[in-house]
Amino acid sequence: MSTYHQPVLLKETVAALVTDPNGIYVDVTFGGGGHSRAILEQLGPAGKLIAFDQDPDSGKNVLDDPHFIFIPYNFSFLNKFLRYHNCFPVDGILADFGVSSFQFDTPERGFSYRFNGQLDMRMNPTRGITASDIINDYPEQKLAKIFFQYGELSNARKIAAKIAADRSAKKITTTSELVESLRPLMPAHKENKILSKLFQSLRIEVNAEIEVIEKFLLQTAEALKPGGKLVTIAYHSLEDRLVKNYMKSGNLEGKIEKDFYGNPITPFTSVVSKAQVPGEEEIENNPRARSAKMRIAVKKVDELAS
Repeated sequence: MSTYHQPVLLKETVAALVTDPNGIYVDVTFGGGGHSRAILEQLGPAGKLIAFDQDPDSGKNVLDDPHFIFIPYNFSFLNKFLRYHNCFPVDGILADFGVSSFQFDTPERGFSYRFNGQLDMRMNPTRGITASDIINDYPEQKLAKIFFQYGELSNARKIAAKIAADRSAKKITTTSELVESLRPLMPAHKENKILSKLFQSLRIEVNAEIEVIEKFLLQTAEALKPGGKLVTIAYHSLEDRLVKNYMKSGNLEGKIEKDFYGNPITPFTSVVSKAQVPGEEEIENNPRARSAKMRIAVKKVDELAS
């Protein structure tokens, strides 16, 4: 089994998710299987867990359990595969967004500026464009937009201009080459923060992460049974804002629609008004937890049908 990250908010997510031991649950970000194992431990004889992950490495962690189904695709195909496996609708859905420690700590995947490796960053390294393709082929203006939109970098235009100038002399193909190209623009005390945001922005663009999350969220209301739970863990504001908007309003913009009587029309009820965050002890033992925000929503029961 590969060494993946220690699951964040493990007890809290499983406690919130599993309400019926004989229900059907979905872990759309399987990874090393930490959350999935904990969910399976709570299931009864008729319970079932469906897990998604597009990273081929996660397939090495597949669980040998008759209650478990593994789907080697990303979670934008949620409802398609749930219907295919006759597991529709479900009692609960868990999404732990972001990148695993295993992916970050594998140099050849190119997710981290801490190691020298090829600028890849694909969640599924067998398909799609790489970070190197983006760095070397995207127009300067498009690079600046990505760095600003997905990395929230105030000097996005300067970074894009420096990359465009350097790549004209020699292609930038490794993480170290990219770091060295940008070093003149980074004050020593801000280097890690700037590089973290830059690599985040590239990773999001490579994997179309925002689009995938949007497609996923828009399927969850249909996928869940009335009373079913949607539990998410987000690690940056772009992810968390989408989740917050969707749970509040049923749309990605967060616009509340009202019925004739002025009552909000939304498929969900948020369990808590503020996101739950890990405690100090968990953050100390698991640095990945530092930026985590967990949100929980319940699919409303149709009063006309009840």
